[in-house]
Amino acid sequence: MNFLPGSKGWIKKYFDLVSKGKIDTSFDLPEKVDLEAFMHAALGKTGIVFGYPSSLLFANDIDDSRWTSEEKLKLLLFEAHLFVYKIHKTEEEFTLEHFSEQLVAFYGQHNAYSISKLFTFFLKETQEEKLEDILSKRVDIRLNLLESKFWINYVSNVFIYLDVILFHQYLSEKKKSTIYHYDELAMNALTAITLASYSDGLIEEKERSMFKVFLASANLSDTHRSLAETRFENGGSFKDFNSQIKKSKLGKRFLVDLSAFVIFSNHEAVTKEKEFIKDLCDFLGFGEKELNESLALTEQFIINNHEKIPFLANSSSIEKVYGNLSKRWVKILGRNKDKLATELKQSKELVFLIKKSATTDLTKKEKEMVKEQFKDIVKSMPSLAIFLLPGGAFLLPLVLKVIPDLVPSAFRDNEVEKMK
Repeated sequence: MNFLPGSKGWIKKYFDLVSKGKIDTSFDLPEKVDLEAFMHAALGKTGIVFGYPSSLLFANDIDDSRWTSEEKLKLLLFEAHLFVYKIHKTEEEFTLEHFSEQLVAFYGQHNAYSISKLFTFFLKETQEEKLEDILSKRVDIRLNLLESKFWINYVSNVFIYLDVILFHQYLSEKKKSTIYHYDELAMNALTAITLASYSDGLIEEKERSMFKVFLASANLSDTHRSLAETRFENGGSFKDFNSQIKKSKLGKRFLVDLSAFVIFSNHEAVTKEKEFIKDLCDFLGFGEKELNESLALTEQFIINNHEKIPFLANSSSIEKVYGNLSKRWVKILGRNKDKLATELKQSKELVFLIKKSATTDLTKKEKEMVKEQFKDIVKSMPSLAIFLLPGGAFLLPLVLKVIPDLVPSAFRDNEVEKMK
């Protein structure tokens, strides 16, 4: 199948594949689930929060062996925007024309340093062609790799998730003429990275290199760039966050994700670093639930990508991270363990698929079966809505490890049934 996100006309080709059933862009939006929490989980599992395309949202069945990491990240940014758009337009019939129109209009108001100049070069291009040019520009950054050798596989824009946050905000606002403050959001993200780096009292070379990559991605004006560099050299406080900090739930979650990422990618978190993340959540108005969700997302990313991304290879023991993640899921699921045990006892097929996922990849049909099985459970246990996400079955092997700690009787009962 000849589909390259770097070739001209790839957006129309993408939707041609959708029309032929090669790509499925549908998903279930559960009731009684916090919208931003659902979006955070869906987008977080792809790696876009950390600027790395560990998986796509919808096109995971397409052969990507010929794609560059930059092309995959570009497609992931496109799918993230599509996901956000479809969440906001659930009552409307989707059209490529309207989606492209809305996204180009959004980028027309985007105030990243390089975006405004790009629009002066558009001549008689179609909306899709404009969009392809914009996305290519947003993914690309200029970075001196000699200064950051371990970022060799991480040379695209690691701040593109800010675009997704802003597009969500753009579609949420009734007045489309609102000016969107990308630079303020980027400065808040750089402040979070700075504070996380200083949280143990010591700036490591790895943290310094990480900051340089994020600063290059931010694409700021010289004034903002200089201020961010000064803060990183001198340290800072929560007072350095600007007024944009509490205007977006997704934006606030992003700050916690980034802080955890900076800490966990270096070593096992020490007491001061754990206290910092807790204090940051308190400052942002988040409780233990949001904290655990962000930490679980970050730990999951490190576990899934420590062999692919060089700078994660020397992070704290993956076994410890995995153990922490299991405990985190025990906390997330444990509040509903009795309900979960009952549901599993009544759903032997789901238990079988969870076990199967630990040793082999589930088929497309089996993944759909998992989603169907979880739909009813989610109504009474919103914390399990993650399994209704595109590709939500990726968590099943982890759940296999976690669930026996919560509800071992459900598994034993099913084993007995199977033996009989």
